[in-house]
Amino acid sequence: MSNPVSKTDSAFLKRFAQLIGFLAVTAFVLILVARYIHHKFPSEPNPDAQKVVAERLAPVGGVYAGDTGRAAMQAAADAAAKAAASQVAYGGTTDGKTIFGSLCHSCHETGIAGAPKVGDKAAWAPRIAEGMETLDKHALEGFTGKTGVMPAKGGNPALSAEQITATVKWMVEQSK
Repeated sequence: MSNPVSKTDSAFLKRFAQLIGFLAVTAFVLILVARYIHHKFPSEPNPDAQKVVAERLAPVGGVYAGDTGRAAMQAAADAAAKAAASQVAYGGTTDGKTIFGSLCHSCHETGIAGAPKVGDKAAWAPRIAEGMETLDKHALEGFTGKTGVMPAKGGNPALSAEQITATVKWMVEQSK
């Protein structure tokens, strides 16, 4: 009976086994080098690790019941409003053009929700006729009317009254 594996196949299998053995030894050596480097030069611990864990474990919501719950909810709402008011939008700038370009342009350049487009004299004329005080009030407090909707402070509660007034003034000057 003759050998079922030819000489060329035998040579191939021998070389292939040597290659696989070399790759296995190389992988093992690389694993040992990586372990050595990891233990010799450990990574620095995150200084905010405890804070991250505390945030991850913090409750998502709260349960409020009765008068105590209403008081707690009101206190939380007041704290949130105070925190929002303390954040000054756009670095505190009172440049109406800058604030318009950062916030107001999305509605007042496209006419979304009935917003008058800046520069559209026909749309702005009746609004300007109401006076700057009314325009400022609608921009600060929000407005829902027949012609459209204006969210309070343009939807950014961090804007100050001075910033709103400056932006309204700039928009009116562009639309006269």
